[in-house]
Amino acid sequence: MSLKVPKAQNIQLFKEGYKHLQGLEDAVLRNIQAVSELSDLVRTSFGPNGRNKLLINHLGKLFVTSDAATIIREIEVVHPAAKLLVMASQAQEAEMGDATNTVLIIAGELLKKAEHLLIMGLHPSEITRGYELALKKGLEELETLSHSSLPTPLTQSTLATALKPAIASKQYGYEDALSSLVAEAALAVMPPNPKNFNVDNVRVVKIMGGSLAGSKVVRGMVFGREPEGNVKRVTKGKVAVFTCGLDIAQTETKGTVLIKNADEMLNFTTGEEKHLEKIFQEIADSGVKVIIAGSTVGELALHYLNRMNIAVLKVLSKFELRRVCRVVNATPLARMGAPTPEEAGHVDVFECIEIGGDRVTVLRQLAEGDEGYDPNDKTAEKTKTATVVLRGATSNHLDDLERAVDDGVNVIKALLKDGRLVPGAGATELELAKRVDAYGAGLKGLSQHAVRRWATALEVIPRTLAENALGGAEGNEVVSRLWAKHEQKGGEAWGVDVEEETDGTLDATEHKILDSLVAKQWAIRLATDAAVSVLSVDSIIMSKPAGGPKIPQQAGNWDDDD
Repeated sequence: MSLKVPKAQNIQLFKEGYKHLQGLEDAVLRNIQAVSELSDLVRTSFGPNGRNKLLINHLGKLFVTSDAATIIREIEVVHPAAKLLVMASQAQEAEMGDATNTVLIIAGELLKKAEHLLIMGLHPSEITRGYELALKKGLEELETLSHSSLPTPLTQSTLATALKPAIASKQYGYEDALSSLVAEAALAVMPPNPKNFNVDNVRVVKIMGGSLAGSKVVRGMVFGREPEGNVKRVTKGKVAVFTCGLDIAQTETKGTVLIKNADEMLNFTTGEEKHLEKIFQEIADSGVKVIIAGSTVGELALHYLNRMNIAVLKVLSKFELRRVCRVVNATPLARMGAPTPEEAGHVDVFECIEIGGDRVTVLRQLAEGDEGYDPNDKTAEKTKTATVVLRGATSNHLDDLERAVDDGVNVIKALLKDGRLVPGAGATELELAKRVDAYGAGLKGLSQHAVRRWATALEVIPRTLAENALGGAEGNEVVSRLWAKHEQKGGEAWGVDVEEETDGTLDATEHKILDSLVAKQWAIRLATDAAVSVLSVDSIIMSKPAGGPKIPQQAGNWDDDD
């Protein structure tokens, strides 16, 4: 007779209200499903013919964009596994500023491929091992595909050519105009050592009206408002930057003043006025011609500044104020008073100009070739800033143009650090798929299946490009043609022709469709890491949300009388 060991029933491991999901069906496959949904959401926005998404965020702001970074920032993803993917794409945005959509699409596809293997009975650890082997091989092969780099010396045309593919994926049809604007702005602020290029020195100002053809680059900072006083133009002037309000100081305590006659009333404010005049006289005597105010400017203060021919500009954003300080080389002052020679900045031209009916203020330092430039003038260590003034019909369109410019500037930064270029239009991904598949076929053990699935997952990039441009059925045909061309000797540069002039394929190198090698490297690495992270999860434990029960909404106002 065997001993019966009693089984403990209903072991309470977690507090009341906890959710615990585990096992292949409940945890792993559910995570894969959630990630696939997020990946499919942004997949239709990929490439030059990507569709726009219309988003309304929690504040009611409207976005019409195909930029994946903006889409995932504005939709609040709550699923924990999908959040891992969002974090990977945000890491790509922080590192490269471009190819965020690539990360989401590849990671989603890797997990879809893993799903088949899991259902067939492979263990997640075998799949992750295979994916890591494939990633290592893929990155090695990627290094060999680079056959051109950013030409030196840097000129507007060479920079614009390198930028075009990145900008075309956001604003197809406007890529020529935008890439030349971005290249011009970047060259205007290029430091002697290009590796020190600062993205923050290229600013964007959006002015409604007109069309993109009316956009231009202004060498300097542009503010979308007029100066406060009567002085609208100053050349070669000292600049003082104040973060405090320029006004009569308010007393801390309230008091009552009894005025007996008219003289007392006239003399009452004279003391304050004299004190304020003295302060502004000191500022004027120190040679300051321009004041940048980070807060309010009182009417009396404005009166004295106009009398002393000092230009005043209000800049209410503290970030913009910081940039102005960098451009004019000034120290922001938190007190009213004359700046010391070290605290004062210098600007070559401060002027108010009209762009499309809007009056804007420009602060700029003269560069070589400008009228009035003096090479011997060493008044200030000139910090260069360039502003791209964008024109467009609607604010949504302008926002989208700004995102494309922002991506373009980030691509320049990436290329200046590492100028290697690889064929674009999905050619690199397909070639990597071919080489990694051949490597997987020669492996022994179960991980070879995962290596080969990793290779086929990369096919998703050319397929998505073709599907978005030419329709679903045509997409598969184009990918088949590309495989055939990549099998031939020297066919590694064949990619998708989104205009389908012949058979939907083209030689990417010949058409100068080139992508940054480093951006691709990061995208593939981050996508594989995110997929492996999701696959290595086998339980989801969710705690009970904090707070009491939800109170049902009452029909009337809570303090209405019954």
